[in-house]
Amino acid sequence: MEGLPLLPGYSFKDVTQSKFNIPHHFDVKNGYAVSRKPEFGIGKTPLDVNSINYHQAIDPIRFDPSLIYGRSKSYKIPTFKPHFVLYDKQCLTFRAFFKQSVAESPDEHFRIRQVNILYFLEDDTITVMEPPIKNAGYDQGRLVRRAKIPKGASGQFLHWKDLNVGIDIVMYGITYHICNCDEFTEEFLLSQGVELNAMEEVPKDPYLLSREGFSVGPSKVSPVDDKLRRFLEYDRKVLRFYAVWDQRDQGGDMRPYVIHYFLADDSVDISEVKTANSGYDSFPKLLNKMKVPKNWKDVPLDYPSIFLERSAEEVTEYYQPKDFIVGNTVFIMARKFLIYDCDPFTRKYYSHCLKIEQPSAISVFEDKPTLPPPPLPPHIGIGAPEDTVQSCFSFQPKPPKKDVLRYVINAGKKLRYTAMMDWVHPEDKERQFTIEYNLANGEVLVQELKVPNSGFIAGRFLKAMCLSKPGSDPDNPEFYTPADFNVGSIVNVFGHRFRITGADLAVYRYMEANPEKFTSEAVHSMRAHMVRLGLLNEEIKDRAEFDLRHQGCPQTDCLQTSSV
Repeated sequence: MEGLPLLPGYSFKDVTQSKFNIPHHFDVKNGYAVSRKPEFGIGKTPLDVNSINYHQAIDPIRFDPSLIYGRSKSYKIPTFKPHFVLYDKQCLTFRAFFKQSVAESPDEHFRIRQVNILYFLEDDTITVMEPPIKNAGYDQGRLVRRAKIPKGASGQFLHWKDLNVGIDIVMYGITYHICNCDEFTEEFLLSQGVELNAMEEVPKDPYLLSREGFSVGPSKVSPVDDKLRRFLEYDRKVLRFYAVWDQRDQGGDMRPYVIHYFLADDSVDISEVKTANSGYDSFPKLLNKMKVPKNWKDVPLDYPSIFLERSAEEVTEYYQPKDFIVGNTVFIMARKFLIYDCDPFTRKYYSHCLKIEQPSAISVFEDKPTLPPPPLPPHIGIGAPEDTVQSCFSFQPKPPKKDVLRYVINAGKKLRYTAMMDWVHPEDKERQFTIEYNLANGEVLVQELKVPNSGFIAGRFLKAMCLSKPGSDPDNPEFYTPADFNVGSIVNVFGHRFRITGADLAVYRYMEANPEKFTSEAVHSMRAHMVRLGLLNEEIKDRAEFDLRHQGCPQTDCLQTSSV
């Protein structure tokens, strides 16, 4: 039955088959059309042996033409570049000219203006540029903005194929005659098959040719130096001279000034030196910063000086550093200035750069007798003596300045002593006091302790204040210091005598840390007092143990010597 033709009546079908759906071969996956092998036949029946599942592909090696004819050469496909990338920053340059009629001048009837026609290959745009001519008298530069230039009334635009040497082109009503082109333009047109005409010379303007014979006379001013170089090299470098303007022969006086010479631009300014009680109004500058002519009257006779200021062309010479020498007189704007001194930088500049040694300073001022300072008035008794001194300096007295460094170092440090009144009356015999000395500001505070049945109220006996010693000058008093507070010493507090009977351990530690402020007798006396109170027992014990460890026991040394 395998050899029967596939015709009606020669094929047998399954009469029990009820599904005849055909499996599809093509599908869409992730947006792409894909094909797949069918897994079942019509109605999902199994595929026979003649299906494509049993199809075997022919070995491609048997049919490889490269084995017979050889491998074919593969040529590299060039990378595609757009037109605007291929011709980026490439332009064709043509040199041309056009004639411009001049009707209002008797010297010329037309004017020849040379231009450069630039054709940009990237977008086929054209611009026309005119090289600048000095003192031309008309606008120059870009004559035609970069754009596509229309070619007549046809609606088309000029192309590089329309440009050639020796032809006329019309752009916006102006006829340009192309004379020649540059080397790149010539090579490009020849590579594109364009035959170039013969090169021509660009004609010159006859009026400009007629003016070439005129020569400009020599200038009076020397050539201008490089301003940028001088600024970078000499910026903020100023020569300073001290001078005086003597007007005593005209009924005036001799006034001091400072002359500054700026090396960056050779300019000069003059400042007035302010002196106290001079009687003159204070002006910041006598002369603003400017270049000063050496001879300000040297101008032509026909120069209109009444209404026109002098420019650099009328000035023959300006002041230079070599003109400012100590001892010389310089004339600046009809004023005589005698230079009597200069600063160290100026002397160094003249010595190293100009090889000129400036003379020594000249004494031009008379020595005026110095008045002694006025004596300070005596203390008025209100406040401290420093308050009286401050009231002499201004109408609104300011508080006297405090020793901030002393306050920061000794902040919170106080020395406390116990004292008893050196009594005169029997009822003062049992009174007990504490004296507190503040190391930060030197103030002394006296407080009375409470004693039962004494008849006196405990509390503050003397507020914290700087306590002056009896017999000292009221205008310049001498105050009590920690060196005056020793065990057994007498402290006089405004007529009340207090005898120091003791102190705390902090006083002894302070005396040990600052032995230069106390006498050796005071330190030994305070140490003996602390030993009597038993405050140094641990220190004495530790010291004894330290000596035993480092010095050794004498009895042990003797025993060792006898055994040997």
